[in-house]
Amino acid sequence: MDDPRKHQVSLRGASAKEITRDALLEKVSQERELRQYARRATAAALFLQRVWRRYRVTKVVALELREEWEKCVKQKQAGLVITATWISSHVVRPFLFFITCLSIRKRRIEAAEVDSMKSCFQMLLDSMNSTDSKKSYCSLAIGTLEERRIWGYQTRKLISLCMFVLSECDKSRPGSQDIVALASLAMRLVVVLTDVKGWKSIDEHDCQIADAAVKDLVRFMGSRESGLYSSIRIYINTLDAPCSSRTKSNVQTDDRFLITASTITLALRPFHASKSDLNGLGLLDVHNVAEKYSLFLLTIPWLTQRLPAVLIPAMRHKSILQPCFQTLLIFKEKILKEMLAVDQSKFHVSPKVIPPVGWALANIICLATGGESDSVDPGGFHQELDCASYVRAVNSLAENLLSMLENVDSVQENQDLQSDVETSEKPSYTVSCETEMTHGSIKLSFLDMLRPVSQQWHLTDLLAIVNKLGHTQGSETMTPKRLEYSGTLELLDIVHFYSFMLRMFSLLNPRVGSLPVLNMLSFTPGFLVSLWGALETYLFPRNVCSGHKPYDIISKTSGSGKDGNFGKKKKHGNNDGGNKWVSVLHKITGKSQAEIDHTDLRGNQPKPRLVEKEDSSDVWDIEPVRPGPQGISRDMSYMLHLFCASYSHLLLILDDIEFYEKQVPFTLEQQRQIASVLNTLVYNGFSQSIGQEGRPLMESAVRCLHLIYERDCRHQFCPPVLWLSPARKNRPPIAVAARTHEVLSANQRSDDSLAVQSIGSVITTTPHVFPFEERVEMFREFIKMDKASRKMAGEVSGPSSRSVEIVVRRGHIVEDGFQQLNSLGSRLKSSIHVSFVSECGLPEAGLDYGGLSKEFLTDISKAAFAPEYGLFSQTSTSARLLIPNPSARYLDNGIQMIEFLGRVVGKALYEGILLDYSFSHVFVQKLLGRYSFLDELSTLDPEIYRNLMYVKHYDGDVEELCLDFTVTEESFGKRHVIELKPGGKDVTVTSKNKMQYIHAIADYKLNRQMFLFSNAFYRGLIDLISPSWLKLFNAGEFNQLLSGGNHDIDVDDLRKNTRYTGGYSEGTRTIKIFWEVISGFEPKERCMLLKFVTSCSRAPLLGFKHLQPTFTIHKVACDIPLWATMRGEDVERLPSASTCYNTLKLPTYKRPSTLREKLLYAISSNAGFELS
Repeated sequence: MDDPRKHQVSLRGASAKEITRDALLEKVSQERELRQYARRATAAALFLQRVWRRYRVTKVVALELREEWEKCVKQKQAGLVITATWISSHVVRPFLFFITCLSIRKRRIEAAEVDSMKSCFQMLLDSMNSTDSKKSYCSLAIGTLEERRIWGYQTRKLISLCMFVLSECDKSRPGSQDIVALASLAMRLVVVLTDVKGWKSIDEHDCQIADAAVKDLVRFMGSRESGLYSSIRIYINTLDAPCSSRTKSNVQTDDRFLITASTITLALRPFHASKSDLNGLGLLDVHNVAEKYSLFLLTIPWLTQRLPAVLIPAMRHKSILQPCFQTLLIFKEKILKEMLAVDQSKFHVSPKVIPPVGWALANIICLATGGESDSVDPGGFHQELDCASYVRAVNSLAENLLSMLENVDSVQENQDLQSDVETSEKPSYTVSCETEMTHGSIKLSFLDMLRPVSQQWHLTDLLAIVNKLGHTQGSETMTPKRLEYSGTLELLDIVHFYSFMLRMFSLLNPRVGSLPVLNMLSFTPGFLVSLWGALETYLFPRNVCSGHKPYDIISKTSGSGKDGNFGKKKKHGNNDGGNKWVSVLHKITGKSQAEIDHTDLRGNQPKPRLVEKEDSSDVWDIEPVRPGPQGISRDMSYMLHLFCASYSHLLLILDDIEFYEKQVPFTLEQQRQIASVLNTLVYNGFSQSIGQEGRPLMESAVRCLHLIYERDCRHQFCPPVLWLSPARKNRPPIAVAARTHEVLSANQRSDDSLAVQSIGSVITTTPHVFPFEERVEMFREFIKMDKASRKMAGEVSGPSSRSVEIVVRRGHIVEDGFQQLNSLGSRLKSSIHVSFVSECGLPEAGLDYGGLSKEFLTDISKAAFAPEYGLFSQTSTSARLLIPNPSARYLDNGIQMIEFLGRVVGKALYEGILLDYSFSHVFVQKLLGRYSFLDELSTLDPEIYRNLMYVKHYDGDVEELCLDFTVTEESFGKRHVIELKPGGKDVTVTSKNKMQYIHAIADYKLNRQMFLFSNAFYRGLIDLISPSWLKLFNAGEFNQLLSGGNHDIDVDDLRKNTRYTGGYSEGTRTIKIFWEVISGFEPKERCMLLKFVTSCSRAPLLGFKHLQPTFTIHKVACDIPLWATMRGEDVERLPSASTCYNTLKLPTYKRPSTLREKLLYAISSNAGFELS
């Protein structure tokens, strides 16, 4: 039955469904929420009305009270007696009420309030200057308990009000003169209130109570509630900074100076109070004060430059800096985090802006060194300064700053935000700095504040402290935490300090880099020796502990006795490193004293002698650095970074006399030791992944290793096995290494030089760890891969449309080759088909299957590299190596011709054709992309090098030599005077600038003079040979690659790779006689034979199997009558050769003596050359 309620009739005449239960509940809930909202809205409206009425009433009352207060003050000033109690109740109390309502809450000072404040402050000052205790406002501080309470409350409010006035003292605002005058009164008031000596009405018996009241005020000033340091920060920011271009007055106005002096006095007063009474202020309060002082004042950009110089000594005092240093070290993480938040909208983690932690670092250095008072010589440390705390505090700040500057991702993000930041609200000093200066100028100004660290006194003073304490160290091993807060300065602290400074200078000024700091580190006497002594203690503990001289064991295993006389040299300071640097060893290794003693006991045994039984190459693979930069300790990483950076800088100016003869600063034994450490470190570093932290160490280690290796290449002092040692056991196959290198080179981004850490990086950075023969194979593998890729691209070499066909006249081979081939560029990799035209103008018979192109390259090189042609000349050394002729620039197409010769040499290298020429070491260095330094001048012009060394070591007055900064060149009979520097002809060489003159001459001869020619030759060379392929070799090896191996021939290898034609075979009698005769030749005669046949006197580096075309002996039938043979007669015809096909045309000699005689005659007279 249907529900009777289903259909209902509405009394309104319409039908409707009954509402459901859920809908009803929802409706009720909504109505309830509406009623609650209405109640809240009503309550809020009532609250707003109350607040508004209160504000209106308070304002009205404050205005009325101010009018009454002004009338009262005027009446009292008319001549009535003013007492301290009346001032407190009728002046200060109403004043604080209406000023709080009308100014402080609105954070704005109106003109009317300025007059009121002036009147109140002046009345208080006059009262405190009174000697009558009844009139002096300060007498309330020693009155009844109620008077003291009221006085304490009012003085706190007055101090907060004065700090508010100070924060509003901006001279750039309209009406600033009135605010400045008001701020001057306010600062005088606070200074007098917080100095009991300014209370003239206090008797001696009340001094103790007064002192307690003052200390209570000073404690309040040091708290955050007073707003002291934040207000001082705002005020100092308004002072002129070095970045501002606004007109500055040389002398500040009296009011300005008074305000500035008062603010500094008040900022330092909490420190002095803590010094006078630690029990009153408490140690925790000292740290709180130092924390706020560091956060709000030390982070002000150019703090010391903004303040008058007479105020700086007070800020430098030990009682101020020492608590700041200790607080920075104890609460490091907290303070650094808060520094990051200071002025967050103004300072960003970007290379274009110095963050607050950077300004704190610079200001601390200026204050600790006095750098702000003397632009020439900042003097030194404060006499009582704790240098250990100073160095460690700077290290903490520098490490944090570097982590921000080196964060590439943050830099990119902040560069996008830079435009938004510049348009955001900024204080006046930030606006002036960023709108009136470039970011580069800001960085330079910042680095100028760090200039004291690049002066020698800074380092020598720190080292003197370390040396003074070095022999007084206890045997107790200190944990890193205890070391950080101890008062003992260690070598590791100095290492960290200057390692950070090197990286900071490089980041902020890439153009000059860390040159100022490196100059100082490199030339500070004894620093590098001390640094290596500490490293040696850790890297070679057995040598130090056993009493051997460093490297004695290694020298024995190397089998080289040529440096035995060096043992007579004077001892360096690092021989006693086992005792002097024991604390450094403890900290790096983490060993206890007992473990060190145990090591010493074992060191007295002859255990190191066991090294002699090992493979000699293992001695050069230094175990502590095998894990690479990521696997060594942080302290060791910083120490190696600083040593490598400093020593590589010194190596640039050390001449060969100092390095090899005088052996300063290290003996050759130590030089080999350094080379082995760096070689092992760099190889293993590239073999593993390197993070951002390891990049500075790797870059400096690679630079130092390259300089040592290049010096060894020029004048060997290391055994060859040293350079091969790290990769001896784990070198990859040649083909794998070559293909890996090519793949990574193709995929590597140009801006990520150390991102790809693999064997490919080892090949390009430290190729010397591979034997020379393997690198030659790698080079040929690169070319093989390139030919394969060209084949896939359709550039097939051989008899096809891609081949290059040229016609060359014998008498104009250079000119014809230049005209037809110079414009081809990289297309010269294709095969060349050469047709020669004789001097009679007739085409020569013959087809070019590779031989004529070889002859063409050989003949064009012979003609173009001849000194008579004018493009190249020979060095004055005995080797007579090739060097570009400076006069070539005046020849027609001279530079283009040299570029073409680069392509000729590249073509010879690409095809494996040997050219019997060698270039100067300096010239090859340019082709390999390396800069040449002073000592390489000896390989180019020994006479000039000797003259420069004479000037360098000249004991008398250099001006007597009548030298200036010019050099004279002669070309085609004309003399050209070239200035080495602008105005050089007017600059006389003196004892002070002689080093600059010496290096300017060397730079001109080695780099500037050759730059145009080496660049042109390089452009032609890399059209065929990739630059990365060239970097496999040093200068000497490049010449070997071009002209062949040693000056002798491996007869057995040549015999295995010889082809016989025309009827000859290996068993023919003449051939047997030939090999017997060749075996009996002198090495020089065998080289002459090879030159006779192939036009090059040297064998291919990888053996004769790589000679193209193959060495061939062709039979020349010369029959003679039988009766002539019976009489002992033999063939009279001379041997001949076809150099284009590497073919020796040998007659059928019967006797060894005849073959020897005829062959020697032919190769000695160069007779018998002909074209087949």
